[in-house]
Order: sequence, then C-alpha cells, then structure tokens
Amino acid sequence: MVKYSFIVPVYNTSKYLKKCLDSLVKQTFKDFEIIIVNDGSTDNSSNIISKYLDTYKNIKVVNQKNEGLSMARNNGVKEANGEYLIFIDSDDYVEKNLLKELDKEIKDAEILRYQVISEDEDGGNKMDFNEEAFDMVNGYQAFKYLSNYHFVEPAWCYVFKKDYYVDNKFNFKKGVYHEDFGLIPYVIYKARKVKSISYLGYHYVQRNGSIMNNNDYRKTVKKAFDMLEQYKTLRLFAKNINRKNNMDDYYLSYISNCVIVKTRELKKDERKVYVHELKKLNVFDGVLVDTSVRKLKKKIMKLNLGLYLKVVR
Repeated sequence: MVKYSFIVPVYNTSKYLKKCLDSLVKQTFKDFEIIIVNDGSTDNSSNIISKYLDTYKNIKVVNQKNEGLSMARNNGVKEANGEYLIFIDSDDYVEKNLLKELDKEIKDAEILRYQVISEDEDGGNKMDFNEEAFDMVNGYQAFKYLSNYHFVEPAWCYVFKKDYYVDNKFNFKKGVYHEDFGLIPYVIYKARKVKSISYLGYHYVQRNGSIMNNNDYRKTVKKAFDMLEQYKTLRLFAKNINRKNNMDDYYLSYISNCVIVKTRELKKDERKVYVHELKKLNVFDGVLVDTSVRKLKKKIMKLNLGLYLKVVR
C-alpha cells in the first residue's frame, strides 16, 4: 500500500494536462500513486497520458466511456491503493511540496483541508482563498469555521482517509453539476476528525469552456437548480442525524449561504423562480445571526437580496 492516491479524471484537457501531471510526478514526497481516469477523451489527452504511463511506474490509467466527472472520480476511488485519497482536476495543478506539507499534518485525521489559489489560464489574476485553519475537531464542529465562507467545498482541497471514505460508501452523484456540493459537506459532517491547515497547495485554474465557466446560460441555470436539489438532501441528512447541539446551526448556515449566493448568476426570470424556491424551502431562515456582522448581513438579505449578493463573496 502507498500512502497517497491522486485521483485525476481527464476529459479533453490536453492543453492543461501536462502541467497538471508534471506537478504530481515531481512531488518531493515520493510515497504516492496517480490514478488517471480517462473519461472518453477525444482530443490529444490519451496520447499525453500514454507518455506518462510509459515513463512513470506509479501511474495507473483507467479508460472508460464518457460518463462525467462524478463517475470518473468514483471509478478512480475503486482503483486506489493509497491510505489517503486526493482528488485533482486535470486542468489544475499543485505545489511540488504539497504531499510533504500534508504529511506533516495528517496524523490520524480522517479529513485534512488545505488552501487554494485561484488564477486564470495564463497564471494571472491570482487570488488566495486563505481561509481560517483549525485544529482537529468533529466534522459538524468544522462548519463553525467553514460557515464564515461561501466557497462551495470542492473535493480538491481535501485529503480523505480512504478507509473512512470507502466504509461510508461515499459516491459522487452522476449527471449533476456541483457534485462536490452534493457530497463533500456530508463527508465532512459525518467525520470524527477534521483538520484544516493554512498551506496554499492547490492552483484552481479558471479556464474558458470549463464546467464552472461555461458561457451557455442554460447550463448556468441547471447548475443553480442542481445545487438547490442537492441542498434538500444535505438538509434532510442533518435533520435525520438529530444531534442535540447548536453546531448543526453552522452546517445549516453554510449550506444555506451556498445556495443563496448562487442567485447572483441568474437573470431576471430564472432568478425570480429560484428565489421563490429558496423562500418555499425557508432557506433564508437557515442563515446564522450569532454575531453583529451576521445580523447585519441577514437584515440586508431580507431588505435587498441584490445588495446582499454584491457584498458577500
């Protein structure tokens, strides 16, 4: 068994793939494998993958018909032999010391969170999402910190202990956008040992034509309503757990804020329908008012949602 398994779904990302894979094979900490899941690529990605497979012994390739990101990740987990799982998007890249830094901190954590640098294709417009680090806590306690932010928890800024992940039968849902939002809060919430560190190790490249930046407005609308459907499942899960502590309020506030800020991406008609659904589900009631700042934000939200969406991240 190796210590870390990188899981890298690939679909037509030949322009970015070499930079991604180079950042993995050149890790200064060497106890790892790379599981590349070729999700039916039709560009030059397959040729690039073949060259790396011929050169590096710690790379395994899974070829499948195009089934989407969720199934590529799920199938990658099945092939992984590492003690820990790390999901990497093939148009992004990581720091060469990523594993070295993570290994200093992982200890007995079931989940370890690290930080993200957002940038555009040419490496410009960099923004550090340097969110608050925290020592080991229960999963539901982690949302006390995560609820301060609205950067929907992506799979790729976490390390997951494989036994914990597999034993709980976690899977990304097929055929939806924002599949991370539908699963990762659930994975965090159930964990007993979650830790966050301040290390900036992941470069999130916002490219033209990606799922998250597609100019097709129909897809933008689908993303928003897919996210809302997944919110329902996440809220129901917490209700069924029925823990008797106020930490659940932070979880609810987190998932509520995530779907509320999605409103800003919608145009007038779709926004009206979306906000109506938010109100019907009492999503706004889930936002915390435990500090003066949060009280002010919620007041602004109720008086003028458009203004609220401009002042929150």
